[in-house]
Order: sequence, then C-alpha cells, then structure tokens
Amino acid sequence: MNDVIKDLSELRLSYEQGELHESQISHDPHLQFLNWFNHALAANLHEPYAMSLATANRLGRPHVRTVLLRGATENGYDFYTNYDSQKGLDLAENPYAELLFYWPSLERQVRISGKVTKISEQESTDYYHKRPRDSQIAAHISTPQSGVIADREALQSRFEDLQQQVGDQEELAKPVFWGGYRLEADYYEFWQGRPNRLHDRLSYERTDQVWVVQRLMP
Repeated sequence: MNDVIKDLSELRLSYEQGELHESQISHDPHLQFLNWFNHALAANLHEPYAMSLATANRLGRPHVRTVLLRGATENGYDFYTNYDSQKGLDLAENPYAELLFYWPSLERQVRISGKVTKISEQESTDYYHKRPRDSQIAAHISTPQSGVIADREALQSRFEDLQQQVGDQEELAKPVFWGGYRLEADYYEFWQGRPNRLHDRLSYERTDQVWVVQRLMP
C-alpha cells in the first residue's frame, strides 16, 4: 500500500506561460472566451470543452460536476442532461449556475455565471439524434439519473435489453426527461497564471447592457 501524503505544503508550480493585459482583450467577453477556447482546441488539449457546472438547490446547498459544452453562441452556453438529475432538480429550484473551464497546460481558467433556462424541445431533439446510437440508448435507461441501482450488471442488463428491443429501428425518440439547458452569461472572469502568484484576473460584468471590465486582486 502506498504511503499517504500527509504534507502538501511544498507541492507547487510557478506559472510562466503567459500574461493578460486589458489592451489584449476583446471588449466582448464572449469573443474573448472564443479566442481562448480556440487556443485550447488548437493545442489539442484533452477535452477542452469539458467544464465544471456548479448549481445549488433552494437551500443553497451546492453541487458541482463535470459536463460537456455543446454549444457556445452570443445567446449562451449549452449542455445536455437528464431533467430529473441533481442538476436538473437544482435548476428547477434555483436557475442560477456557474461554469468553470480549466486548461492547466495553458495556465488558464475561465468562470462564466448567469441564469439557466431549458433550450427548445426541437433543439434538444436535433442534438439527441446527432449522438451515437449507444449514447441515445444510455439516455433512456439511465433514469432517474443519480438514482440507486443494485450493481453494474443490472445497469448493463437494462442497456442490453433496450439495445435488443430497438434493434435496427431507424430512429429512437428522445426521452421526454432529457434535454438541453442554456446559461445566459452576466459575469465572466478570465484568469492567467503568473509568476509569484501575481496572477492576472480580469472580470466582465454587465451593467445597463454594457460590459464593464475590472482587474481583480490575485
């Protein structure tokens, strides 16, 4: 058995790769996000579209998990899930959430906050039919998402039963309990690691339909 690391105080890196100046950024935070996101794609990072999604229920109890970005436009940032999942239940009670992108090899992080709404049924259906067939089946059988199941074999059995049932059926209908959400941003923060922990942090906050940029203490 490996020894447990008891002291993490000496584990640290010095961030040396970049800097972030007000003169270098777009006045539109969505365009600034796309600029950094495209850099992450071009760097061939592992799943640069993976993001942490933080939600909270009506009591303020937080939940965070990793989901995949599936759309990014001036209208908002899209992800898909089971409406009966913990995230879906949280958003039904408290429609505000935050996204976090972290690209360690670029020493960059982006936070995006705002109100979340369901996207249209047609958009959800269109995306559902773009998914691999087995992913479509998985959406059907993984319900209620986060619900307790006896063991892995029981889940696999449910999957194989539906797989056999639908066979070569041309189209599998989207489950009514599954679809997309869109976060409409009202706050962004761009973080660039810097030496000596003097990190660059620039925030964008919407005020009277104008984005106000501020530098934050690291």
